[in-house]
Amino acid sequence: MPLGYEVFEGNKADSTSVEAMVNLIEKRHGRSDRIWVMDRGMVSEKNLEFMRRENRRYIVGTPKSLLSRHEAQLLEEDWTSVRQGVQVKMLASEFPGETFILCKSHDRSQKEQAMRELFSKRMAEGLGKLASACQKRKCSPAKISESLGRLRERNSRASRFYFAKVHDDHGRARLEWRLDVQREKHASPLDGCYILRSNIQDWKPQDLWQAYIHLTDAEEAFRIHKSDLRLRPVWHQKEQRIRAHILACFLAYVLWKTLERLCASAGLGDEPRRVLKELCVIQLVDVVLPTKGGPEIRRTCITTPTPHQRILLNQLGLDLPTQWEQRHFLTKGDHGGGYCEM
Repeated sequence: MPLGYEVFEGNKADSTSVEAMVNLIEKRHGRSDRIWVMDRGMVSEKNLEFMRRENRRYIVGTPKSLLSRHEAQLLEEDWTSVRQGVQVKMLASEFPGETFILCKSHDRSQKEQAMRELFSKRMAEGLGKLASACQKRKCSPAKISESLGRLRERNSRASRFYFAKVHDDHGRARLEWRLDVQREKHASPLDGCYILRSNIQDWKPQDLWQAYIHLTDAEEAFRIHKSDLRLRPVWHQKEQRIRAHILACFLAYVLWKTLERLCASAGLGDEPRRVLKELCVIQLVDVVLPTKGGPEIRRTCITTPTPHQRILLNQLGLDLPTQWEQRHFLTKGDHGGGYCEM
């Protein structure tokens, strides 16, 4: 269950907030034997040294560049399956007191391959357009170099596979480029692979992976905000608006996790989206009855649940009334009484 959140100043690297967050959480919830799980964007040697200094346990992601050192192990068959399409294996530790886990995901491999092919196609098309522009008209080498830099930045996933150089032919730009096929093939076996690093010595590789993969729960929260709550990113200009937006997102995530646990305890799995999709077709219907005297009798009724919906409601311990009653009550606040109708 989510316990809280923090808002930091803008233009702050993720890795610079780790120490502050650790101290804050330990101040709020005490120094328990918890495990800190962080993706590679939060990791630095300084942060890991801070974690080890007071014997904090951690499982963290590692930079993608570390994979190239273990390419030989990728081809070996001594993998342990932890889930359909996911395999792990232990690696020789590079630092004393730490464990390294090599992970391989089939779904992640397909996703990374598709993304690399997409960016590679965009990179090739962009280079072709720049080269064609240099041939058709006189272009400044500085301008073409600037455009080349922007093209590489937009397609960083594939730019390293392309050699490109701007030549100055008496003030006229000429672009030379080609695809490094061998380098692109070398990257293919690394698709879907990543390495985890931990100072936990008494866990199996599959247990370390299972704990690390909880980060996907946090990533799933962003999808909940965008789809179910329909809160799209908004460029708020005032601090109180930013904090209000994040608060609404956090409360929505807490509610979603509560629904998830409610469904799980009722034996309905841990995906409330399916249950809500089935129950959302239950409607309120206004029944209006005219009388001889003129006034109308209005009743708000609830549609009869289907047999499948009744099973879900029974499992959740919910009992729908046949009519929706409006209730009137008074609330008292700092500014006196307020009238509210439900």
